[in-house]
Amino acid sequence: MKRIPIPPLLAVGMVLLALVFLAACVQNSASVSPSAGTTTETITITDTFGRVVTAPLEPESVVCSGSGCLRYLVYLQGQDLVVGVDSIEQKDQVIEGRPYALVYGAQFKTLPLIGEFRGKDDPEKMVGIGPELIFKCGSTGTAYATSADDADTLQAKTGIPVVAFPYGSLRNDAEKAEMYGGLRVMGTVLGKEGRAEEVIAYIEATMADLEQRTGDIPESGQKTVYIGGVSSAGAHGIISTEPAYPPFLWVHARNVAAGMGAAHADIAKEALVDWDPDYIFIDAGTIQVESDGAIGELKNDPALTGLTAVREGRVYGVFPYNFYNTNYESVLADAYFVGKILYPDRFADIDPQEKADEIFTFFVGEPVFSDLNSQYRNLAFAPIPL
Repeated sequence: MKRIPIPPLLAVGMVLLALVFLAACVQNSASVSPSAGTTTETITITDTFGRVVTAPLEPESVVCSGSGCLRYLVYLQGQDLVVGVDSIEQKDQVIEGRPYALVYGAQFKTLPLIGEFRGKDDPEKMVGIGPELIFKCGSTGTAYATSADDADTLQAKTGIPVVAFPYGSLRNDAEKAEMYGGLRVMGTVLGKEGRAEEVIAYIEATMADLEQRTGDIPESGQKTVYIGGVSSAGAHGIISTEPAYPPFLWVHARNVAAGMGAAHADIAKEALVDWDPDYIFIDAGTIQVESDGAIGELKNDPALTGLTAVREGRVYGVFPYNFYNTNYESVLADAYFVGKILYPDRFADIDPQEKADEIFTFFVGEPVFSDLNSQYRNLAFAPIPL
């Protein structure tokens, strides 16, 4: 498929980011395999947990352990290196919300199992598969986090080098640094440093574009908004929300649930009635809940049918982006749709579906908007029929 050209702003950003950020502390070396008499180039790298690991440079076979780890490998265009997967990649999903799995799922399903999902590794299976390298990640502060000790234990049990990092997020600078650090350390080992910087620069340029479009909107002109039915370790109903929902932050909308001090929160339904936001957005993953979750509640709950956004037809669907950790391509695409709905004059040049396919193509190699939306009854990027 023809690649979308990198815009000048992105190209400049890539150069600047490459100069500003340091990927990791690395040293290249050569080691001789006594059994085969061949020379294998290795790299000694300090991963983002501070562990010093000697691993093959540009390995030809790897496995990824933990929520979202394989997604990062796809972002770096290393999917053909994978020789084993965890259980979620072999599972037939009724609804598949991971763009990378829509593109490469058939390929991954044929690979042997390395353990259960969320980083529940089976060291014996890994040894039997025999990858040259294991990548391991998880989200800090969750039940699925990983640590230096976890990585050391897995490396000791398998005898295979383990490079580990936190998954991170785009919610704040600290978690963004975790994310970028993970991409860079993975890219360094794989010999894909350039692609890692390209991904990081694309994200930065996209966020900068959203800021440029909306950053001067005064508080008095910002729309009040709410996101309901947010997926978090499964589908949920209307009270499930994100106080720091990134698309709202990036387009300068006033999230009525802001300030609750949590990445994910369940609010009181009465609070939503009191807030009565101008616009309501619904995570399309809610349809997996009985009676269509948040959508059914807005249709049938007398306490909610009187909300202004419901009465005036300002309820819209967006893609879920929490699906085996964050799908960054989905959250960036959602931001353009949200911006287009709230401030159409500032996004007059944007067709949200076309923009989404540009983003999907960059991250996972194919324009999967239609395939992804069909998983959710085509509710995303459209008014929700109530």
